[in-house]
Amino acid sequence: MTDVTQSAEVVGELMSITAALRRLSRRRTAEAVAVPPLPEAQRELLFVVANQPGVGIAGAAQALDLAGNSVSTLVNALVDQGLLHREPDPADRRAARLTLTTRAQERMAAWRAARAALIGQALDRAAPEDRAAIEAALPALRRLLDQVRADVHDTGRDL
Repeated sequence: MTDVTQSAEVVGELMSITAALRRLSRRRTAEAVAVPPLPEAQRELLFVVANQPGVGIAGAAQALDLAGNSVSTLVNALVDQGLLHREPDPADRRAARLTLTTRAQERMAAWRAARAALIGQALDRAAPEDRAAIEAALPALRRLLDQVRADVHDTGRDL
């Protein structure tokens, strides 16, 4: 087997496993939280704002690998739903700073707890060597993500 063939197989398996894990987690977590589900892009924006309170539209767009106008549309929808606060940036009144509302913070806490319970229970039942391998793989997966983002940025193409 050539390196290219092996890499293609690894990529296929990685994408298949992570997509299935994400789908299953998203469905089961939504059931556990018992609130109407948000579209994936809105949920991802809330996670960015939760992790970077006060982030601007441009910063959120960069974190999500989306165009600024797409993030503006998401922000408008989440503000209308009472999940995001949009305040003018004191340093630049044309820019906005985003923060979660109390309602969004409660929703995010419930979502994270349900997700942690679902995945955490499965990890707790996994063999110790599997748990260790998953934990050990996280830094390498983060570097892979960073490299893919850098490659996309260097070529100027969207993901």
